[in-house]
Amino acid sequence: MEALFCRTAALITAAVFVAGCSKTTTEAPGANRAPVAEVGVFKVAPEALRITTELPGRTGAFQVAEVRPQVSGLIQKRLFVEGADVKAGVALYQIDAASYQASYNAAKAALAKARANLMTSGPKVARYKELVAIEGVSRQDYDDAVAANEQAKADVESAAAALEQAAINLRYTHVDAPISGRIGRSAITPGALVTANQAGALTTVQQLDPIYVDVTQSSEDLLRLKRELENGGLKQAGGQARVTLLLSDGSKYAESGKLQFSDVTVDPGTGNVTLRALFPNPRHDLLPGMFVRAVVESGVNEQAIAVPQQGVTRNAKGQATALVLNKEGKVEQRVLVTGGTMGDKWLVKSGLNAGDLLIVEGVQKVKPGAAANAAKPAAAVAVGGAMPSSAKSAQ
Repeated sequence: MEALFCRTAALITAAVFVAGCSKTTTEAPGANRAPVAEVGVFKVAPEALRITTELPGRTGAFQVAEVRPQVSGLIQKRLFVEGADVKAGVALYQIDAASYQASYNAAKAALAKARANLMTSGPKVARYKELVAIEGVSRQDYDDAVAANEQAKADVESAAAALEQAAINLRYTHVDAPISGRIGRSAITPGALVTANQAGALTTVQQLDPIYVDVTQSSEDLLRLKRELENGGLKQAGGQARVTLLLSDGSKYAESGKLQFSDVTVDPGTGNVTLRALFPNPRHDLLPGMFVRAVVESGVNEQAIAVPQQGVTRNAKGQATALVLNKEGKVEQRVLVTGGTMGDKWLVKSGLNAGDLLIVEGVQKVKPGAAANAAKPAAAVAVGGAMPSSAKSAQ
């Protein structure tokens, strides 16, 4: 009997223990539930931004003059230092001037002779005019005297023109710089024979300050920019478009330039249009033929949306996507249309609105539809006036 009582007591105790455990489990219904993820967010806000386009291009001299002789002869001297700066009108070469000096002297003497003949023919006409009135000379003699005087006048004019031509040829024995600029290497040496208007240039002078930068832009981008300016999406940033340069080593050129014109013809092979900008080049840091990248200010977007790049990813289709924390604390996925990078930010054309909370930290912790908490107060990052590093469209 006593053994039966002990077994019954043990069973009751075990049942109470099991019931107690069950009760404890029931009292903590959410004990194994995963905690809500905390994420860093960026509050989307429109800003007035300067929209720019980065385009490849090459530099070109403002003026280029190929120096050629205008008279023939032997080069006696080279009067410049290769690679130096020269002024317009400075003599660069000396051509043997002996024959041209002789021609000048002969022309000068011929002019003196013609003027001497005119000195006798003029008074003779005056005397014959008086004599023909009293029939002292025949009318034919008077007419011959008048004709001889007119011929003497023509001889003077012809001799004067010949003297002027001789003087020009004599002056051309000094081959002068046609423009101011940096002179290149000489193609000939003293003792070489040159001919008037020969095909090969003796040397080349290039004006490097200011200097041109020719860049190419696709006709599609040019049309898109024009439409955005027309429909008010962009506003012209006053006057001529400002341009800055990035050199081949990645450094920024110190001087800024202005866009001069856009070509009126599209290259049928590439579909590109050439734009020309003008840059100051006081220290001659830019030389003709250098490869550069020009950053052209297209206009101002007064309602631009720029967001950190870490908040934008790509889906399997290659579309730009972003995760947004909505008002209910749920994560939403948005498909974006981007318009290029601006420093470390994406310029977003559509997909985000002012006030949206873009998830930029902890993106890997959450999925669309999941609950999340903002780890810190939403704050818009100041991006006004940022300059883009690229304007390639990313759809």
